[in-house]
Amino acid sequence: MKLVPLGDKVVLKQLVAEETTKSGIVLPGQAKEKPQQAEVIAVGPGGMVDGKEITMQVKVGDRVIFSKYAGTEVKLDEEEFIIVKQNDIVAIIED
Repeated sequence: MKLVPLGDKVVLKQLVAEETTKSGIVLPGQAKEKPQQAEVIAVGPGGMVDGKEITMQVKVGDRVIFSKYAGTEVKLDEEEFIIVKQNDIVAIIED
């Protein structure tokens, strides 16, 4: 199965959180906060959304930072994804 976002929606796959802090402390599962960094898996077409012209600024493969409580979590084929609006993405991470 494949997720195909509509309008200004973007499908993200969260990057794995570190299980050990920089000082060497191992974090138990519940103490770990989900990272706000993700990889773009699919991008909607943009176009007219709520009467405004939307141009998509992210592309598949981009690493991004998104708002903490944004989006809808979806589980598909044992993988977890987050579907967010493009304006919930606050930055693109460039190497």
